[in-house]
Amino acid sequence: MMHIKVKSKDIRLSLPIPYIILNVAISLVSSKFIQQHVNKWTKESFERKKIDVAFPQLDIDLLKPIIKELKHYKGMVLVDVKAKDGTEVKVKL
Repeated sequence: MMHIKVKSKDIRLSLPIPYIILNVAISLVSSKFIQQHVNKWTKESFERKKIDVAFPQLDIDLLKPIIKELKHYKGMVLVDVKAKDGTEVKVKL
């Protein structure tokens, strides 16, 4: 299970995210339907800002083994960020 903790002046938020939800999210994000819509939605904004970027097609076969491997590293801290305004974000396996 992945744990995401966000702490700021006004809010303290702790989100436990099971690996099954990560697998579902990867399946959704890597679907061709979502990829096409993301490119369509961002195209107008990128054209206004004159940015030439296209999101590459995500390969589910490459992402699923990464999630499986993360299960072997329980307790490892992936992200630990502290901003100058006191906001903290921590992502831990």
